[in-house]
Amino acid sequence: MAGRLNVLERVIKAVREVAHEEIMSRYLQVERIYKADGSFYTEADLIAQGSLLERLHEIAPVAMIGEEMSESEQLAQWEAGQDGLWSIDPIDGTSNFLNGLPYFAVSVALIRGGRSVLGVVYNPATDEMFYAEQGKGAFLNGKALPFSRRKIPLNKAIANVDFKRLDRRLAVEIVSRPPYSSQRNYGTCTLEWCYTAAGYFDLYLHGGQKPWDYAAGCLILEEAGGHRCTLSEDDYWSDNPWRRSVIGALDGDLFALWRDWIRSRVSDIDNLR
Repeated sequence: MAGRLNVLERVIKAVREVAHEEIMSRYLQVERIYKADGSFYTEADLIAQGSLLERLHEIAPVAMIGEEMSESEQLAQWEAGQDGLWSIDPIDGTSNFLNGLPYFAVSVALIRGGRSVLGVVYNPATDEMFYAEQGKGAFLNGKALPFSRRKIPLNKAIANVDFKRLDRRLAVEIVSRPPYSSQRNYGTCTLEWCYTAAGYFDLYLHGGQKPWDYAAGCLILEEAGGHRCTLSEDDYWSDNPWRRSVIGALDGDLFALWRDWIRSRVSDIDNLR
C-alpha cells in the first residue's frame, strides 16, 4: 500500500489499527455490560466503535450505523444513508471475545442505495483480513477467494446453521432429518459469511440478521462467486433489512438444492398453521 491509499486500503488500515489498539489490548480483560433487552456489550465494543466512526468519517463523511448505537439512532442513520452509509460491528462475536474463543471480528461495510459496495471483515485473533469491492473480487490476506470449489451432493456437504433464530419447527426438522453431512456454528455471522466465501463451509443458513451482521460478509460471498437468498425472497437485498435471513452456498448447483430443501420445509410448516 505504498503511496496514496485508496478507499478500501484506508478502511483495511483503520480496521486493523482499531482491532489491535482498542480490541486486542482488552482481550480477556473486560466485563460484559448488560442492556435493557438482556443482550450485552463490553467497553471494548464501545471504544472500538467510537474509534471506527471517527476514522471512517475521515475517509467518507456519510451516515453511519453501528451495532452499539441506540435503536432510534440506527433507524435515523439508515434513513439518512441512502446515498452512502457506513455499517459497523466493532466486535461481532462478543461472547467468544469474552470467553477467549478466537472467533470474533470487526466488520465494516459501505452501503449505497441499500446494497453493499465495499466490505471488510477482520479477525485480529487469527489475523484473517477478508475484503471485497463491488465488481473486483473477494480476498483473504491478499489471496483471491474462494480457496476451493467442491462439486459434492447435498448429503456430503458441511453446513453452518444458526438454529437460535430459526422457526422452532424448522430447526427441529433440520436437526432430526438433516440433508447435509455435518453442521457447525461459530457464533459470529460476519466470519460465517467469509468462511462460506472461502469454501470452508459448503452451506449457510441463518434466520435473521441486522445490517452490521450481513453487509460486509454478503458482498464478500457475492464477489467470491457465491450465491444467497432469504427464506422468502430470491433477491436478497429486497428483504427486510432489520431481520434478513440467509440461505447461502458457494456452489450454484448446491445452493439450488439447499434453497429448495429449506423452502419446501418452510412451505410445509406454513401449511400446517
